[in-house]
Amino acid sequence: MKQTIRDLQPAGRTAFLRVDFNVPIHQGTVTDDSRVVASLPTISELSSAGARVLCASHLGRPEGRRRQELSLETVAAVLGHHLGRKVLFIPESHGPQVAKWVAAMEDGDVALLENLRFAPGEEKNDPDFARQLAAPASIYVNDAFGAAHRAHASTVAITRFLSPAVAGLLLEREVTSLSRLLGRVDRPYIVVLGGAKISGKIDLMESLMERVDAILVGGAMSHTLLRAQGIETGNSRVEEDRLDMARHILEKAAARGVDLVLPVDHLAAPAVDSGTVETTSGAAIPADLMACDVGPRTVDLFSRRIQEAATILWNGPMGIFENPRFAAGTRSIGEAIAASSGFSVVGGGDSAAAVRQFHLGDGFSHISTGGGACLEYLAGRSLPGLAALAEKDS
Repeated sequence: MKQTIRDLQPAGRTAFLRVDFNVPIHQGTVTDDSRVVASLPTISELSSAGARVLCASHLGRPEGRRRQELSLETVAAVLGHHLGRKVLFIPESHGPQVAKWVAAMEDGDVALLENLRFAPGEEKNDPDFARQLAAPASIYVNDAFGAAHRAHASTVAITRFLSPAVAGLLLEREVTSLSRLLGRVDRPYIVVLGGAKISGKIDLMESLMERVDAILVGGAMSHTLLRAQGIETGNSRVEEDRLDMARHILEKAAARGVDLVLPVDHLAAPAVDSGTVETTSGAAIPADLMACDVGPRTVDLFSRRIQEAATILWNGPMGIFENPRFAAGTRSIGEAIAASSGFSVVGGGDSAAAVRQFHLGDGFSHISTGGGACLEYLAGRSLPGLAALAEKDS
């Protein structure tokens, strides 16, 4: 069990708070502020307790150089709007100028540093850069679950220079909720997997085989599994170099008695944005078509299994849900899970985006803010950003 901000006495101290404000920005406007909203309880708790709160995050992939379109200044304004107060934006992430700005802050003030990844030392987990990040602060709080699987300067190396290093409320909630899927769970335990690549979820699937009753697979990753069974997939996306991996998954599911359920029909078209959408008569996809969503019989099959479940994990869309032509499968499966009375978790990433797009959030027990971090945690891997935090006294 890790220490949290509840174990701190932060009044009069500066807290370096690692948040995950890696939000989408289009033409200078934040188009999805859910990660900012998720950070508010920790920020408010520290501020109310009298800490000077120094928020820090990455945004995008600037590759160690300053790119104005990836500045966090816009996000500072969004954070201030949600807090109902001014948030100081500091146009540097480290160095003597940061120390001057922080020295001028009063207890309870909130500031946001510039994009950490503008400095090459961040992704290199560089200790010298971490020392500079830590210089204006005296305590460290990690509330960025979405970055906890990265061994970067602001998530790992910085904990050598600030003590205590503790978890924020969001990070604590993520670990508590996801841990429920790793222990004794109510059954049936059903996993719904989708998305493009089986290769990105192989470790998760291997781990899940040990504890779940059924895995329902949609999205492009199902095409690779279908091809591995010798079923025609037309022009659909298939990971040709992962067919042996897919066969291994199918064999392991059979050996473990896990029901691995694949689509029995598809919505297919000549191209994503053109041509008539057809519903295939079965699992096979005609040679001149590409599957872009699961079909209505698959939705019915998956939905009936979901209705029987007591525990549900959903990670990955059923099709190209961003395109209205192929949104029905993902929306219908999301609605089925949201209507379930079981404990339900959305594993971040595209599936969390779909939940927001279809306004289904109130129906889920937990919506993770971390895609990759969620997958790695559920696959049983140690998350460097979590491992670096202080343990509670036993």
